[in-house]
Amino acid sequence: MKKFKIFSGLVAPLDRANIDTDAIIPKQFLKSIERTGFGPYLFDEWRYLDQGELGMDCSNRPLNPDFILNQNRYRGAQILLTRDNFGCGSSREHAPWALLDFGIQALIAPSFADIFYNNCFKNSILPIVLPQKEIVALFNAVAATPGYSLKIDLETQNLTLPQGEKLSFEIDPFRKHCLLNGLDDIGLTLEKVDQIRAFEKQRQQETPWLFTDQIF
Repeated sequence: MKKFKIFSGLVAPLDRANIDTDAIIPKQFLKSIERTGFGPYLFDEWRYLDQGELGMDCSNRPLNPDFILNQNRYRGAQILLTRDNFGCGSSREHAPWALLDFGIQALIAPSFADIFYNNCFKNSILPIVLPQKEIVALFNAVAATPGYSLKIDLETQNLTLPQGEKLSFEIDPFRKHCLLNGLDDIGLTLEKVDQIRAFEKQRQQETPWLFTDQIF
């Protein structure tokens, strides 16, 4: 998993609350369990004017000009600013897969749905929770300033605004450790590979009948 340390990116404002995972990546795209390739289908029903299906070439599909991520000033955005309870609904891990594949590396909101929040950390996306007052101020600043970008420093847990002001955010120390070191569940397990091998060797010596390939 990619390490997350210091990152700067353009901010796109998605001014809606209670955005569920079916809006983030609609159900018809869940037929695939690959972790990549979902970016073109992110917010499919909002981004496009036609019905999307898995495997479609999205390059010539009609875009919804009113959707924020289709507007020129937000193209290439890597930070998504949104409202309460982002990622609610089903627990599909395809939602962070689609966001990451699209290029979103950080999310800022007053709150997130619990399972989605956990899935973000397992997929190298940083979900940042800020107070409502700061969220409102960011929405106003993004609307008033084309090209509005933020610098995120995970180590110091700070957002740096264009004018130099810093906003601090909280994060669980273990989740922070995993993001800083690029560790998902598999990576965490592989850190213990020597202990696992030692345990397996000892168990094989103590209970050799469990490891025989002899067929009776």
